[in-house]
Amino acid sequence: MKKIHRALLSVVAAASLALTACSTAEEGDQGSNKGASESALQIEDNNGTHELDQPFERIAVTDNRAFEILADWDLNIVAAPLGIVPDTLSDKINEDTIEANLGMHREPDLEALVAAEPDIVINGQRFTQHQADIEALMEDTPVLDFSPRDDKDMAEELVRQTEALGKVFDHEDEAKKLVDDFNKALDRAKDAYDPEKTVMAVNTTGGDINYIAPGKGRFFGPFFDLLGMKPSLEVENSSDDHEGDDISVEAIADSNPDYVLIMDRDGAVAKDEAGYTPGKKLVEDSAALKNVSAVKDGNIIAAPQDTYTNENIITFTETLNAMADAFEKN
Repeated sequence: MKKIHRALLSVVAAASLALTACSTAEEGDQGSNKGASESALQIEDNNGTHELDQPFERIAVTDNRAFEILADWDLNIVAAPLGIVPDTLSDKINEDTIEANLGMHREPDLEALVAAEPDIVINGQRFTQHQADIEALMEDTPVLDFSPRDDKDMAEELVRQTEALGKVFDHEDEAKKLVDDFNKALDRAKDAYDPEKTVMAVNTTGGDINYIAPGKGRFFGPFFDLLGMKPSLEVENSSDDHEGDDISVEAIADSNPDYVLIMDRDGAVAKDEAGYTPGKKLVEDSAALKNVSAVKDGNIIAAPQDTYTNENIITFTETLNAMADAFEKN
């Protein structure tokens, strides 16, 4: 009987230990799952709210305003449309550094995107039109678009995009530095600008000088609102096309701006082609513009050469500082 009693006690003790172990394991699993859920990042982009499991090791990026930021953070970019990546980033994003070249936004190679197996896609700007197709192909892979929205304040949108990228890729300190630099440059240009001075923005392409309407377009148009600048000329029914409006150089000259802002489109996409002339030189050498105040006084401000394909917060910051330099000297 004693032997039976001892055996029974042993069985009960073993069962008790097993139940305790199972209970502890379950609690541990629940705690682990709870921790994973709590650590998941919830973030809102242009298309809604997403819950993300970080970190991301394989990144596809199609948004021109994100290329430089992500490259500067030394992230592993596995797929990108090299046809629209700025030449200034060719040392960081090229055929040797990525696994899939997505081509151009007009006819993108989305099969290559799938084959690259990214764990996140940063979409936007020229590729916004392909958002639905990319989402359908990538299935459970998050496809995020933080590119500035047309109906919003450009400064706020650039900050929103930069801060969001910082959160997604755990580079919030670096994102904060970019935002701080931008805000300082914006304040500096605002403080230096004389509201009595008039400003003209132009786009140069194919040897032509085209008018950029205040408040319209992707780059210089919004600067008028950001800085409260006084346009030297306003044209009815002006477009927000990236090539600007084709009005006569004489009309630009007659408006006699104190400052001319230049976005050299060809400088970003055709600088190696025969016959290319930098936008600033086109304006400076124009016979029709030789008596314009901005030309005579040397108040011609050209955005960075790669601006047309690199319109991110860094480019805006560089341009604002260049404008502040010009405003401060007068």
